[in-house]
Amino acid sequence: MQNKLVRILTAILIFIPLYSSGQKSVNSPLARFNLGIIEPAGSFRSLGMGGTGTAIRDNLNIYYQNPASYSSLDTNSFVFDFGMDYGVNIVSDGTNNDLSEDLNFDHLMLGFPVSKKWGVAAGLVPMSNGYYKIAETINEGSSEGYTSSHGGIGGFTNFFLGTGGDITKHLSAGVNISLLFGSIRRYNEFDFTDYYYTFQTNMTQKLQMTGMGLDFGLQYTATIKKDYFLNLGASYSTGKNCKSTFESIAFRYNIYSASDTLSYSLDDSTKASLPGTIRAGVAFGKKNKFIVSLDYVYTWWANAKFQGSAGYLTNTQTLLFGAEYTPDKYSNNSFIRRIDYRAGGHIGNNYLLLNGNKVNEYGASIGAGIPLRRRYSTPANFYSKIDFYIDYTRKSLTGAPFIHDENYFTIGLSLNLYDNWFFKRKYD
Repeated sequence: MQNKLVRILTAILIFIPLYSSGQKSVNSPLARFNLGIIEPAGSFRSLGMGGTGTAIRDNLNIYYQNPASYSSLDTNSFVFDFGMDYGVNIVSDGTNNDLSEDLNFDHLMLGFPVSKKWGVAAGLVPMSNGYYKIAETINEGSSEGYTSSHGGIGGFTNFFLGTGGDITKHLSAGVNISLLFGSIRRYNEFDFTDYYYTFQTNMTQKLQMTGMGLDFGLQYTATIKKDYFLNLGASYSTGKNCKSTFESIAFRYNIYSASDTLSYSLDDSTKASLPGTIRAGVAFGKKNKFIVSLDYVYTWWANAKFQGSAGYLTNTQTLLFGAEYTPDKYSNNSFIRRIDYRAGGHIGNNYLLLNGNKVNEYGASIGAGIPLRRRYSTPANFYSKIDFYIDYTRKSLTGAPFIHDENYFTIGLSLNLYDNWFFKRKYD
């Protein structure tokens, strides 16, 4: 067990600096507003099934959307999950297309049981991404021409620590403590063609926030008949009261002199607040064979308050659905039949409000859980998997022809490691 602990801690120490320094650079003009692009919640198994997970109980995966699920982790086991994703965004205004892409780390999660029917989980998961880059040249080539450039960098991350346990044979409950941290810096630059007789102007804003909230979850499991089950799940996130710092500076410069500050402000006293979220879900399936799931998610974004959000926020509601099928989990002669096959979809609206219009979002996903090795003497190698998913999401704003559409493709790959802990081997 000591050697296993050393390996896991070494992986965590290597991964965290990479995660902290990673910055997604898939360009989306919608990231210019609010907290940027809100990242989908869930493990890659969950995202391969459309993002569902509120009612799913699984001993090999961490469903942090509902901490009540932690009680399903196997006794004497340890689950470690980390992944990376590759994103491609195609932005179109009906005439021109712009493509951007990026490969980055996504999440780090771990879970283990404290005792039978009582589990603990923790992890780092992305909350939002604020990268964008927009430029336009006016009167190109003339002495009065200029280039207008706008960009953003940074994002916000959630660290969660939670526990869940069985209250009765069929009912379980859990709670997460969630810590939000991060910052977004945005700039606006105006560079004139005539560098000798004009001043160039640069304006920069930086929003930094830290806050803490709680997530509560319940799950109810009913056995319909042998190996068939029906799960109901619900969770509620309280939202977060955040300490925030908003810094703004504007200055001008030319080739003859140093920069001249036009204005500067620092607000570190205004409190920010992020909204609460409610989830409800149902899952039906047959053990080790198939599962179908449906989730409904509602977030009160219109109640959120932070610098720069005035007039750009609206409540969101999303319907998520998915399925997983395993032909034969314990097949002795077919690797293909032991793979978990997944598919799903989602439809809803973005939290961004532009000129009174909502941004619609809908998409579909497919995925697979690929067993690493087949070795009867080592259950850890039997249960460990590579989770893979592909998601397509389209964002569009109806009733506003000047707004672009976005077609976002994501490919995710995660390593889901399962190991036995606190188990004394008879032979080494």
